[in-house]
Amino acid sequence: MNDDPVRNVDKSIILYSRSKLILFQRTRSYSNTYFYNMDINFEYDNVNASERLEALATEKINKLVNKYDFMIRADVFFKTENTSSDDTGMICNIRISAPGPRLFAEASHSSFEASIKESVNDLDRQLKKRKEKMKSH
Repeated sequence: MNDDPVRNVDKSIILYSRSKLILFQRTRSYSNTYFYNMDINFEYDNVNASERLEALATEKINKLVNKYDFMIRADVFFKTENTSSDDTGMICNIRISAPGPRLFAEASHSSFEASIKESVNDLDRQLKKRKEKMKSH
């Protein structure tokens, strides 16, 4: 029986703690394992810390890490503001450190889940442009 946890992996394993994302991804060969270590920091402003929000944001950012392996760090900010509209007020800001200028996205909706989704979609577009620029140089 093999005790090597990497050899026992089917496709990929994602482990995350409160502030760090660790991704193991297996290629066709068992010996060629890639290890990505990216910090994800969470900050809350007028919001109670939530493991559910952190897990959701980490899951969404993990999808970006799989597509764009040049990402170095992510900072996620959750805050609430009093607004005149019921459709806004729960804000999610995400800042990505990658080669070149930092990338930033902000969204305000009636739920943090919708704000996370929009922020990640905005970052996906920005990262796609950045990747195209990196290919052309």
